[in-house]
This record gives sequence, C-alpha cells and structure tokens, in this order.
Amino acid sequence: MKFKLSLLAAIAATALSATAAKADIAVATAGPITGQYATFGEQMKKGMEQAVADINAAGGVLGQKLKLEVGDDACDPKQAVAVANQLAKAGVKFVAGHFCSGSSIPASQVYAEEGMLQISPASTNPKLTEQGLKNVFRVCGRDDQQGMIAGKYLLEKYKGKNVAILHDKSAYGKGLADETQKALNAGGQKEAIYEAYTAGEKDYSALVSKLKQANVDAVYVGGYHTEAGLLARQMKDQGLKAPIVSGDALVTNEYWAITGDAGEDTMMTFGPDPREKADAKAVVEKFRKAGYEPEGYTLYTYAALQIWAEAVKQAKSTDAAKVSEVLRKGSYETVIGKIGFDAKGDVTSPAYVWYKWHNGQYAEVK
Repeated sequence: MKFKLSLLAAIAATALSATAAKADIAVATAGPITGQYATFGEQMKKGMEQAVADINAAGGVLGQKLKLEVGDDACDPKQAVAVANQLAKAGVKFVAGHFCSGSSIPASQVYAEEGMLQISPASTNPKLTEQGLKNVFRVCGRDDQQGMIAGKYLLEKYKGKNVAILHDKSAYGKGLADETQKALNAGGQKEAIYEAYTAGEKDYSALVSKLKQANVDAVYVGGYHTEAGLLARQMKDQGLKAPIVSGDALVTNEYWAITGDAGEDTMMTFGPDPREKADAKAVVEKFRKAGYEPEGYTLYTYAALQIWAEAVKQAKSTDAAKVSEVLRKGSYETVIGKIGFDAKGDVTSPAYVWYKWHNGQYAEVK
C-alpha cells in the first residue's frame, strides 16, 4: 500500500511539475489607464494586447503562453511604485512601461529589486537609464536628444525673437524644457520667459496674459497634450498668435479635440511614424480592421514585447539578468524598425523628426 501511495505521489508530482513547466508567463504593461493621460495608457494597452495575441498565436515563448497583466499608475509616482509591487507579487517577468518618466523612474527601483525586466515605450527623461540599473531599457529616445532638436529649430526659426519655454513640473515636462532651454542658450539666445504651470488646471489665462505682454513669437511647452491644448486654445482666445512647439506627448488626436483650429501649425517632435514602416504593415492592418488607429506609442509598446520575447528565446530563460545580457549584445527587428541597445539601455540609433498639426491631423514634415 505504501508503495502504491508513493507511486501515486510520484506520478502526481511529475504531473504538477509538467503543468508548472507549461504555466503561462506573466507579462505586463503599466501606464495611465485612467486619468487625464489615459489616451496614452490605452495606446500601450492596445499595443500589448495585440503583441501578446500574436506571440501566443505563433506558439508563445519557450513553449509557454503569455498572460497579460495591466497596471494603472495614472502617471502618479506613488501609484506607480504600488503598481510595480503588485506586478511583482503577481509573478510578472516583464513590464512594458511606464509611460510617464515620473512613474518609470521610481518603479524601476522596484523592478530592479524584484528581478523584473523593464522596457519603457515612452519615458524619455535621461535619469531612467542613468541610474545604472541593468534591467532597465527603453525603445524611445531621450529628452536631451529631443531637446537638442527643439532648441536648434527654435534658433533657426525664431533667431532674435521672443521665445517662451514652459513646463508642467513633471520629470518629463521639466526635463524636456530644460534640455530645450540648454540647447537654445548654447546657440547664443536667451528665452524671453521660462516658467512652470500646474498640470490639471483648466484656466491658464493669467499665464497667457503674461506671454502676451512679453510679445512672444513662439511658445515651447514641456508637458502633455491636455495642458498644451488648453494653452493653445486660451492663447487664441486672447489673440496671441504665437505657435505652440512641443514634444512627443502631443502625438494623440485628443490634442486637436481640445484645441480645435487653435492647434493649427503646432509643431512637435516624435520618432518617424512606425505606421509607415513595411515591417508594421500587417500589424497596423489588424488594428485598423478592429477599428483602432495605432497612433503614438501603440507600436512602441508592441515592439517592447517583441524584443523581450526574442531575447528570452535567445537566453532560453526569463531570468532578467540573462535576458538583459542578451539584449545588450544584439539588435532586433520590430514593428518600429531595427532596435539595438547601448550599455545604459538606451537605443543605439535614436531618431526624432518634426510633425505639424494641420486641419485636425498631424503629419511628419518632410
């Protein structure tokens, strides 16, 4: 009887072991699923959902299916840390996130402690990859790169004119404004106004009045589409014709929904539109067939999971240290193009181009 029970126990243990070996691998995306920047959270969620579906349809990773977890940080640093801890408890191996730099930076410390690999599709503040964390990467560029391009544009277009630089006090917004200011000043031009505003407010008329009194010719905004949109609209209401110039946080159709025709001629920096790439065609068609336009960071999030999945296959492990080592050695074909990483976890070939809003649409300036 003891032998029979032992045999049954051994068989059960073997079955459990086999089941565990084939258990789903938990992956996640984390970003502003709710709150005023939820449009970007939706982009990330949609991108991750499609990537998980496509990878699973192709057989999964290491013979296992991927299971998606979604964390909502609302672009709040404290909530981001709480989300990171929740994902760690859920056994998540990989996080495509966060969106806001102010969330990615504190969350990255949790991921490092818990042995989880992080690739941000959108966080551009240099500090994220300057912390020396081996498990942290991003598939977008950095604010110092984006700010340099913005500063050069302002120097060429508004040399000797009055340029205002504003920011929303966030890690992303202030970081971008500071880098733009640095590039402008390095070119021999001082900004007419450098000022912070409070994100989430609805009335910026006092700030607009100050801009009008300074007779500014252009307004650089280090911040997100919600506040930039309100500024554009209220500038028009007060008769200030200076155009808005900004960064990648305006790559959403919600910007025009806020501004209306006050958003005309707004300029912004972002990477070359991945929707135009041949490698993205099939995926883009899937999104559009489902009634969703994969703008902004949708495909960047998709690419983040693509890269991780390929690195896991090469490492033959989901261990963050092993996968990180593989990531720094090679390059990966993705829906946003060929991606490689340097020792810090930044992309080796960052690219920013200019986009212009016209008649309710934004398009790359050729």
